[in-house]
Amino acid sequence: VNGANPGTKKCSRGNGTMLTSRGSQQYRALTVPELVQQMFDAKNMMAACDPRRGRYLTVATIFRGRMSMKEVDEQIMNVQNKNSTYFVEWIPDNCKIAVCDIPPRGLKMASTFIGNTTAIQELFKRI
Repeated sequence: VNGANPGTKKCSRGNGTMLTSRGSQQYRALTVPELVQQMFDAKNMMAACDPRRGRYLTVATIFRGRMSMKEVDEQIMNVQNKNSTYFVEWIPDNCKIAVCDIPPRGLKMASTFIGNTTAIQELFKRI
Protein backbone atom coordinates (compact mmCIF):
# COMPACT_ATOMS: atom_id res chain seq x y z
CA VAL A 1 0.00 0.00 0.00
CA ASN A 2 3.05 2.26 -0.24
CA GLY A 3 1.45 4.79 -2.56
CA ALA A 4 0.54 2.15 -5.15
CA ASN A 5 -2.78 3.90 -5.68
CA PRO A 6 -2.64 7.62 -6.51
CA GLY A 7 -5.52 8.25 -4.10
CA THR A 8 -3.57 6.79 -1.21
CA LYS A 9 -2.24 8.64 1.79
CA LYS A 10 0.09 6.94 4.20
CA CYS A 11 1.79 8.23 7.30
CA SER A 12 3.56 5.57 9.25
CA ARG A 13 6.23 4.68 11.68
CA GLY A 14 8.06 1.52 10.86
CA ASN A 15 8.39 0.43 7.26
CA GLY A 16 7.21 3.74 5.75
CA THR A 17 8.01 7.39 6.19
CA MET A 18 9.22 8.07 9.71
CA LEU A 19 7.55 11.11 11.24
CA THR A 20 9.44 10.61 14.49
CA SER A 21 12.84 8.93 14.42
CA ARG A 22 13.30 5.72 16.36
CA GLY A 23 16.16 7.29 18.33
CA SER A 24 14.15 10.27 19.53
CA GLN A 25 11.20 8.17 20.68
CA GLN A 26 13.00 7.20 23.85
CA TYR A 27 12.97 10.88 24.90
CA ARG A 28 9.31 11.63 24.25
CA ALA A 29 6.11 9.69 24.68
CA LEU A 30 3.91 9.44 21.60
CA THR A 31 0.21 9.78 22.26
CA VAL A 32 -2.86 8.68 20.34
CA PRO A 33 -3.94 12.32 19.74
CA GLU A 34 -0.50 13.10 18.29
CA LEU A 35 -0.61 10.09 15.96
CA VAL A 36 -4.11 11.03 14.75
CA GLN A 37 -3.11 14.67 14.21
CA GLN A 38 -0.06 13.61 12.18
CA MET A 39 -2.11 11.20 10.07
CA PHE A 40 -4.51 13.91 8.92
CA ASP A 41 -1.86 16.65 8.54
CA ALA A 42 -1.57 17.93 4.95
CA LYS A 43 2.24 18.13 5.32
CA ASN A 44 2.40 14.35 5.65
CA MET A 45 0.73 13.51 2.34
CA MET A 46 2.78 11.27 0.06
CA ALA A 47 1.07 12.73 -3.02
CA ALA A 48 1.58 16.41 -3.87
CA CYS A 49 -1.98 17.47 -3.10
CA ASP A 50 -3.69 19.21 -0.21
CA PRO A 51 -6.51 17.13 1.33
CA ARG A 52 -8.22 20.36 2.40
CA ARG A 53 -8.96 21.01 -1.29
CA GLY A 54 -11.11 17.89 -1.53
CA ARG A 55 -13.23 15.52 0.50
CA TYR A 56 -12.45 12.11 1.92
CA LEU A 57 -14.56 9.32 0.45
CA THR A 58 -13.07 6.64 2.68
CA VAL A 59 -10.37 6.40 5.34
CA ALA A 60 -8.58 3.43 6.88
CA THR A 61 -6.41 3.76 9.97
CA ILE A 62 -4.17 1.15 11.53
CA PHE A 63 -2.69 1.61 14.99
CA ARG A 64 0.00 -0.60 16.50
CA GLY A 65 1.04 -0.73 20.15
CA ARG A 66 -0.62 -0.74 23.54
CA MET A 67 -3.33 1.91 23.58
CA SER A 68 -6.95 2.38 24.48
CA MET A 69 -9.36 1.44 21.69
CA LYS A 70 -11.80 3.90 23.23
CA GLU A 71 -9.26 6.73 22.95
CA VAL A 72 -8.52 5.83 19.32
CA ASP A 73 -12.24 5.82 18.46
CA GLU A 74 -12.76 9.15 20.26
CA GLN A 75 -9.83 10.84 18.51
CA ILE A 76 -10.93 9.70 15.04
CA MET A 77 -14.51 10.80 15.79
CA ASN A 78 -13.20 14.19 16.95
CA VAL A 79 -11.35 14.67 13.65
CA GLN A 80 -14.44 13.68 11.67
CA ASN A 81 -16.71 15.98 13.69
CA LYS A 82 -14.36 19.00 13.65
CA ASN A 83 -13.66 18.57 9.94
CA SER A 84 -17.02 17.26 8.75
CA THR A 85 -16.87 19.39 5.59
CA TYR A 86 -13.86 17.31 4.46
CA PHE A 87 -15.78 14.01 4.63
CA VAL A 88 -18.59 13.06 2.25
CA GLU A 89 -21.89 12.59 4.04
CA TRP A 90 -23.33 10.11 1.54
CA ILE A 91 -20.98 7.24 2.53
CA PRO A 92 -21.94 6.23 6.08
CA ASP A 93 -19.25 4.77 8.34
CA ASN A 94 -16.53 5.70 5.85
CA CYS A 95 -13.73 5.53 8.43
CA LYS A 96 -12.42 2.11 9.47
CA ILE A 97 -10.07 1.60 12.40
CA ALA A 98 -7.83 -1.37 13.18
CA VAL A 99 -5.71 -1.77 16.31
CA CYS A 100 -2.98 -4.36 16.83
CA ASP A 101 -1.52 -4.36 20.35
CA ILE A 102 1.92 -5.49 19.11
CA PRO A 103 4.06 -2.43 18.24
CA PRO A 104 6.66 -2.42 15.47
CA ARG A 105 10.13 -3.44 16.64
CA GLY A 106 11.85 -0.59 18.47
CA LEU A 107 8.71 1.54 18.81
CA LYS A 108 5.99 1.86 21.45
CA MET A 109 3.24 3.11 19.13
CA ALA A 110 2.76 3.48 15.40
CA SER A 111 0.01 4.39 12.98
CA THR A 112 -0.74 4.16 9.29
CA PHE A 113 -3.37 6.14 7.41
CA ILE A 114 -4.82 5.46 3.97
CA GLY A 115 -7.31 7.95 2.62
CA ASN A 116 -9.25 8.11 -0.63
CA THR A 117 -9.71 11.83 -1.26
CA THR A 118 -11.04 13.86 -4.17
CA ALA A 119 -8.09 16.24 -3.61
CA ILE A 120 -5.99 13.91 -5.78
CA GLN A 121 -7.52 15.75 -8.76
CA GLU A 122 -5.00 18.56 -8.12
CA LEU A 123 -2.14 16.27 -9.00
CA PHE A 124 -3.68 15.16 -12.29
CA LYS A 125 -4.57 18.71 -13.33
CA ARG A 126 -0.86 19.57 -13.24
CA ILE A 127 0.10 16.74 -15.61
